[in-house]
Amino acid sequence: QVHLVESGGGLVQPGGSLRLSCAASGLTFVVYTMSWYRQAPGKERELVAGITSLGGTTNYGDSVKGRFTISRDNAKNTVYLQMNSLKPEDTAVYYCNAQRITRATTFDYWGQGTQVTVSS
Repeated sequence: QVHLVESGGGLVQPGGSLRLSCAASGLTFVVYTMSWYRQAPGKERELVAGITSLGGTTNYGDSVKGRFTISRDNAKNTVYLQMNSLKPEDTAVYYCNAQRITRATTFDYWGQGTQVTVSS
């Protein structure tokens, strides 16, 4: 069974930093594209950042470019999200996603989420 377990969320002041981690098990981590999404109250879930299976390509949502960095350690089956210069509008539940698209099907898994609150 696949498990994605996020950690590292919490309360931080504006301008501060947090590092989220997502530990994956039950899947061949190295072949999955890993992403972070977030959902704020009353808003739709949005893509924050993604990284391809070997880490060669990353992409970011416009609102976090230049502030957030996604990375992965395939030896540890873990993906990270370094968040700097945090703003109150970054407050949301952050979700880890693992996706693999084959000719036959799409494999798509989600973590349970971790709360990030940016407030003074």
